[in-house]
Amino acid sequence: MIIDKANAALEAVYTADTPEALAKAYAQWAATYDGETAALGYLLPFLITAWVARHVPPGEGPLLDAGCGTGLSGPSLKALGYHDIAGLDLSQGMLKIAGSRQAYSELKQAMLGGPLPWPDGYFRAFFSTGVFTISHAPASALHELVRITRKGGHAIFTVRDQVFESGGFKAVLGELEQAKKWRPVEESPWFRCYAIAEPDALVKTFVFEVI
Repeated sequence: MIIDKANAALEAVYTADTPEALAKAYAQWAATYDGETAALGYLLPFLITAWVARHVPPGEGPLLDAGCGTGLSGPSLKALGYHDIAGLDLSQGMLKIAGSRQAYSELKQAMLGGPLPWPDGYFRAFFSTGVFTISHAPASALHELVRITRKGGHAIFTVRDQVFESGGFKAVLGELEQAKKWRPVEESPWFRCYAIAEPDALVKTFVFEVI
């Protein structure tokens, strides 16, 4: 059953204990990722476009899809009038599928938590969904993402409930605000990231303006 396969794949990515293991798990999942996450009712790649559209006028860019996976957000944003979208992901297999969607101006393989291949203030905004979660990108990655976002630009991302405090996200959000690197603009309530499965899997969307 497709939901069972999806749950098994989720287990593999959530239990990956090194970046290499995580990359391998996504490489194995890439070909069936879209259909299996759809069966779970995975909302985030499509829902994040609402927050982007709320804070970034259509036509403005470039935007960065940080942890783009198979690029599910790209076509929705393109349909909404955004045409300068870059994507990064740790999985070459996922990036290959993202490239086939004809929605991204550039795609780079990179790992969140390390140096990113763009200059200071390059992006109008970055957005990221399902990346700041169990066994995935560290909270420290936000420092580098803020570096490559221009002043007056926006940081738009989700964080999973299980890692918000234990993974250091609450602390890093506060550090960046205290250092006057960004200011809070919007924060959603906790909500389900899967419409069908995993009713206890909750995320929150955060929007900050880089200053």
